[in-house]
Amino acid sequence: MSARALRFLGTFAGVCISFAAHAADVTVSAASSLTNAMREIAPMFEAAHPGTKVQLNFGASGALLQQIAKGAPADVFASADQETMDQAQALGLIQNSQRRNFVSNALVVIVPSAATRVPAAVTDLSQSGYTRIAIGLPASVPVGRYTKGVLEAAKVWGVIEPKMIGANNVRQALDYVARGEVDAGFVYATDAALLPDKVKVAFNVPTSKPILYPVAPLTGAPNADAATRFVDFLITPPAQAVLARHGFGKP
Repeated sequence: MSARALRFLGTFAGVCISFAAHAADVTVSAASSLTNAMREIAPMFEAAHPGTKVQLNFGASGALLQQIAKGAPADVFASADQETMDQAQALGLIQNSQRRNFVSNALVVIVPSAATRVPAAVTDLSQSGYTRIAIGLPASVPVGRYTKGVLEAAKVWGVIEPKMIGANNVRQALDYVARGEVDAGFVYATDAALLPDKVKVAFNVPTSKPILYPVAPLTGAPNADAATRFVDFLITPPAQAVLARHGFGKP
């Protein structure tokens, strides 16, 4: 065989190997609040499934859904609320039979660690001493929807909405509070626990419905088998132990 032919075969083999590696990738689009836990779970899954590489994409659940609906490649979708996953199901992006709740969370109000004024209830935030409050944008951020629902039930949404500093995801709301740019903010308990030296929890906020995170493989998943395996892996004791260590509760 000629040197030219050998070079061609070598190049062809390299392309095949590259394609095989790409074909084994599983892309997971997950809510921002899952960032730290998923970054720990991904290599565990890869170790349990040699040859499979996990690609992680984080953002507000609503924004992720828009990306997926517009054709962004993804195999798994993990949302921070049921409403966004319901929308994904209505669009035919996931199947009801394949979705499952895998963790729970809680809503809290946080203030900067140096704050001397600390609210004790959501109604306190309507007082004049609180002028800037970080809240996830209700239209696309689940924590914002939970927050709006709580404030509407307490009949203070109309007073607090003008004070709202909108956050594109829950981590942005956390950052606003940590930097002292707002007087208070609504985040998940798991996010508040990330910066104990910069924020402090003022109080837990009861929600009308439990905060349950659903996950599902996408119907158009480029790697459907790996997507199903990843969703199944999230329910296993090792993955659940990681999620618990990051502050998530059982579904």
